[in-house]
Amino acid sequence: MANPLLSSFDTKFEMPPFSKIEINHFKEGIDAALEDAKMEVDAIINNTDAPTFENTIEALESSGEKLQRNASILFNLNSAETSEEIQKLTQDISPRLSEFNSEIKQNEQLFGRVKAIYERKDNLGLSGEQKKLLHETYFDFVRRGVELEGDKKDRFKEISIELSKLSLTYSENLLAETNEFELIIENEEDLAGLPDDVKSRAKELASRKGKEGKWVFTLQAPSYIPFMEYADNRSLREKMYRAFMSKCLKGDEKDNQEIILKTIRLKAELASLLGYPTFAHYVLEQRMAESPDKVIDFLNDLLERSLPKAKEEVEEIKAFIKKQGDEVELQRWDWAYYSEKLRKEKYELDDELVKPYFKLENAIEGVFTTAEKLFGIRFKLNKDLEVYHKDVMPYEVIDESEKTIAVFLADFFPRAGKREGAWMTSFRDQAIKQGERVIPQVSIVCNFTPSSANHPSLLKFNEVKTLFHEFGHALHGMLADTKYQSLSGTSVYWDFVELPSQIMENWCYEKECLDLFAKHYETGELIPSELVERIKESSTYHEAYATVRQLTFGLLDMAWHSLSVDEANAVDSVTAFEEKAFASTELFPKVEGTNMSVQFGHIFAGGYAAGYYSYKWAEVLDADAFSLFKQNGVFDKATASAFKEHVLSKGGTEHPMELYKKFRGQEPTPDALLKRAGLSD
Repeated sequence: MANPLLSSFDTKFEMPPFSKIEINHFKEGIDAALEDAKMEVDAIINNTDAPTFENTIEALESSGEKLQRNASILFNLNSAETSEEIQKLTQDISPRLSEFNSEIKQNEQLFGRVKAIYERKDNLGLSGEQKKLLHETYFDFVRRGVELEGDKKDRFKEISIELSKLSLTYSENLLAETNEFELIIENEEDLAGLPDDVKSRAKELASRKGKEGKWVFTLQAPSYIPFMEYADNRSLREKMYRAFMSKCLKGDEKDNQEIILKTIRLKAELASLLGYPTFAHYVLEQRMAESPDKVIDFLNDLLERSLPKAKEEVEEIKAFIKKQGDEVELQRWDWAYYSEKLRKEKYELDDELVKPYFKLENAIEGVFTTAEKLFGIRFKLNKDLEVYHKDVMPYEVIDESEKTIAVFLADFFPRAGKREGAWMTSFRDQAIKQGERVIPQVSIVCNFTPSSANHPSLLKFNEVKTLFHEFGHALHGMLADTKYQSLSGTSVYWDFVELPSQIMENWCYEKECLDLFAKHYETGELIPSELVERIKESSTYHEAYATVRQLTFGLLDMAWHSLSVDEANAVDSVTAFEEKAFASTELFPKVEGTNMSVQFGHIFAGGYAAGYYSYKWAEVLDADAFSLFKQNGVFDKATASAFKEHVLSKGGTEHPMELYKKFRGQEPTPDALLKRAGLSD
């Protein structure tokens, strides 16, 4: 079969022809695209004409298009539908792409052309978007070491390549460890407390694995989380917790500790080469937060407000345990179990009461209808579009003029080849080329509770929020309307990218929105108003504890990435370092043999290094922004139109604070967040 990666895609909307792409096509396809990209860049370097915005900056922007396309397919598959062969391919290809990128960004002749244009930027009559592209291009060269000399430039390139390898290995180890563990239950008494649908899925999984008459539980979220929340057998909860929290910490070939130490030392060295005190200083220069001190002050301010109440919440659970007559010391494997029981007692609410109203298919229609009411777009299932797995649902996104503006892929259920968590990605970003809008190809990937023989897929309320969250990211990509791909959609400062996702979660608490889709899967009854009120009332239940947990992870991230070269080299124990970072926020007794850092994929394999704080940072933005919707109406067209115009469509074409102020009319304040979280009067 001819290699489809060598040519243009002759498919609807130029979607990747997944059914024709074989694993052995990738090496040839990327090799050829890499050579094409090199020739395109060489043509810019060797252009004898004086450098202009068009023949240098725009030419660079449009170079390597096929390489970007082919690499996106490979790396997206490596996250959502991987195999040993794909993992080996990415290990081979990733450092080569990193090396190629370093060669471009460290080419002094090419930088000379870019610099000549940058120095004349105010006299070229450039648009705002063109100025932003020029700014980003110039500083990308500087931040990739173009001004370094001799050995330092070579060392920067070596570090970049090595970091790409370490990140992939870290991620592969984590996936393998997640897939490897199974809790096999033979005695039905050990299932006490578990909901019927959870037991049913465990039995079906056991059957598929050839373990008839037994039940199998795994470390994947739809299996692990309900087990920790409902299983009465405390010793089995402890076993599951220890298995989950000891991933990649066993001293074997899948142990991530040495990878972390190498990573933080290389990052500190890379930053030092460029003159930054730490890697966090290097990263945060291009963030709204601007500096490590500002981030740490932000996190500590929230910690000061939330920690006392979090301690009260822990004491409340201890008192509840005593009231239940259980003579146990509260441990980490007890928290979800007793917290869920207390929530049910306080609010007459638990996931099992709510789930029947959130059948997955209805929730999907709900998020689509929400987008239609807000932004005038609708979603049409088109099974003629190619997908990479049979579970993936492909949609055309159609605007009010009946024009297709995006392709949306939805991939919802866990499988062995998919990493844990939920994320939005794209196979192609939006742009304007030859006067035509390039249709973005956007995907969300989740690990929701799948259906079983006796039950459809019924989502927990947190899973509904995850759906709306990732869909918010997708809207950022689908509604993008910029000229340049590198400024399109989610190509924004990292601490701004979570605004479109987190603001969407707010609609999950609004009866006006829930009435669009929250219907009992058996009776068709709309979710009762009093149940919605109980959901709202419980939204601040243990919110201080959740806030402290999130802040703890943010502080751990900053601790790892705020090390100088000497400090990084002096760290010899991942566990000891983590314990010190956690000391000020610890709410439970220490559990030996467990560790967060070795499985903190966000910061060691997911792009959130010195950026995990951005979730809380964006909560300030989203709470402040949604307060305007609450003021004007949650489906107010004018407010939605302003959010689309100034935030969703603009990508990274302006500084995010300027975009936010154009939408909101002012800078954000934390007041709305603190009120929402129950941390202020």
